[in-house]
Parts: sequence; C-alpha cells; structure tokens
Amino acid sequence: MIEYYDLVLGLIPLVLVSVAGGLTGAGIGHFTAMALASLVAIGLIAHGLFVRTPIQTESEQAMRGVAD
Repeated sequence: MIEYYDLVLGLIPLVLVSVAGGLTGAGIGHFTAMALASLVAIGLIAHGLFVRTPIQTESEQAMRGVAD
C-alpha cells in the first residue's frame, strides 16, 4: 500500500519536470522555471517533514526493540 511519504518521494521529480516544463512552455526562461519548480518541490518536502511529521508509534518502537 502506498503511504504518504512514498507519494511525496514520487511527486518530487514529477513536480520538477511538469512545473518546469509548463512554465517553460508558457514562455518563462528555463533557469527561472526550474527555480520556481524547485520551490514547489521544496514545499512538498517541507510539508512531509514539518506538517505531517514522521513519527514512530509505540508498536513500531516495540517491534524495533525485538528486532535489534
């Protein structure tokens, strides 16, 4: 099953290519389009790190304790 963080990792290159391509097609310079697309990708990464923080549940911590 695809989880949130798998989706974020898959969206990063997709956003870079599609937003930069769309902006370049709209007449914005390639360098500027890549810079703006990278800001969107950084927003995705920041959302994954700070808004939906990766936490371990107690059951995951217990499983890691058994596995170690």
